[in-house]
Amino acid sequence: MTDVVSVLVADDHRLFRDGVKALLAVTGGIEVVGEAADAPSAVALTLQTQPDVVLMDLQMPGGGGLAATAELAEKAPGVAVLVLTMAEDDESLFTAVRSGARGYVLKDSEAEDLVRAIRAAARGEAIFGASVAGRLLGSVGGRRGCAEPFGGLTSGERNVLRLMAQGLSNGAIAQALSISDKTVRNYVSSVFRKLDVPDRAQAIVAAREAGLHRDG
Repeated sequence: MTDVVSVLVADDHRLFRDGVKALLAVTGGIEVVGEAADAPSAVALTLQTQPDVVLMDLQMPGGGGLAATAELAEKAPGVAVLVLTMAEDDESLFTAVRSGARGYVLKDSEAEDLVRAIRAAARGEAIFGASVAGRLLGSVGGRRGCAEPFGGLTSGERNVLRLMAQGLSNGAIAQALSISDKTVRNYVSSVFRKLDVPDRAQAIVAAREAGLHRDG
């Protein structure tokens, strides 16, 4: 991550986009590098500009933010998608997480909370409040005890976890998989969240218990 966090704002309401841009314009260390009013544009502009963070609305023309989030998780895993929405229902939350969102922030959050979430997402952290984390617990697949160990992980996340379990550092994992350090950090953060573990040590224990370190 560079000193200045680059952000792309994807929302179909121009007034809301303008409000977010105005907020971030007076916030040090964050720069808006693009905006999109529909899902296809959000994906295209993200691939073009490679921002650190995408603020993604769920309800947008052209397939919606969930489909865009899933596409970006595959095509631009080094970009952190931070869902910014009015939707508080469990289905939207769980689907966003499974689609690859790194965080979930409500539009009525305080301005300083949004800024903190953007900076944390850019560092590769997962951004979910305590109540949201509680609702996620037991609802995201891929934890110990599932019929298919870590079935909720993407192939990229599973590869990173496998190499973690073999004792590789983030830098060594990046070299082994030919991906950036930032992408590795994002994958590691997502693995912690999906496995419901607080740190690297417990993720490694879970992977080794399942024999994942012997795969590949």
